[in-house]
Amino acid sequence: MCSGRVDLEFVLQALFNGMDGVFIGGCRLGECNYITHGNYHALNMALLCKKILAHIGLNPDRLRIEFMSAGEGNLYTEVVDKFTRQVRELGPLGQGPGEDLEPEEVRARLQEVMKLVPYIKLVMNTKLGHRLEPEERENFYTSEEIDKLFSQVVSYFIDPEKCQACQICLRRCPVEAIIGAKNQIHVIDQDKCIKCGTCFEACPPRFGAVTKISGEPAPPPIPLEGRSLERKAPEAKA
Repeated sequence: MCSGRVDLEFVLQALFNGMDGVFIGGCRLGECNYITHGNYHALNMALLCKKILAHIGLNPDRLRIEFMSAGEGNLYTEVVDKFTRQVRELGPLGQGPGEDLEPEEVRARLQEVMKLVPYIKLVMNTKLGHRLEPEERENFYTSEEIDKLFSQVVSYFIDPEKCQACQICLRRCPVEAIIGAKNQIHVIDQDKCIKCGTCFEACPPRFGAVTKISGEPAPPPIPLEGRSLERKAPEAKA
């Protein structure tokens, strides 16, 4: 499998499942057999993931990415052996140098980040597609940038006073995170929402029912029994 298909969520899921480290091996940069050059995507993803791990209190050295040709078996063995020894020295996830987290807290933090993976990829889309030169790698993602990424997470909320139950946002949502029906005020399932903003863009301007919220959680949804939309019949002309 091309290293470019190793998703950020795969790395986080491996750690969530109990792995103490993750190694990604790809073909040499610039030597991809395809025009996609997926190994550059893998490099950018790994650099981003390292910063995210540091942000949530985990040692970024638990993730390593290396590039080599298929004919360099000796190099592959050497690199993997070295990384294996490194992970053993770090110890169990959450208990290594610079870490002080109980297993339950590690899983909770990883789970929170995994929920945000679609949002992270949307926000970082331009950088994730960049072909980095060696001298750019160390500071390509900054700690300040990652802090801002998590402190200003957006949420979307449908104002029940403005929603007209037109179902446009409901039909457009790519992950079916909007609950509603004809003549029923719509609500967003925040656990399923990937924060793509499709609902915000789809809501007709004359309604303006979808609100974008940054840095704070969305208000609780209106109770089910209060979602029926009562439409007033037009007044008869005299």
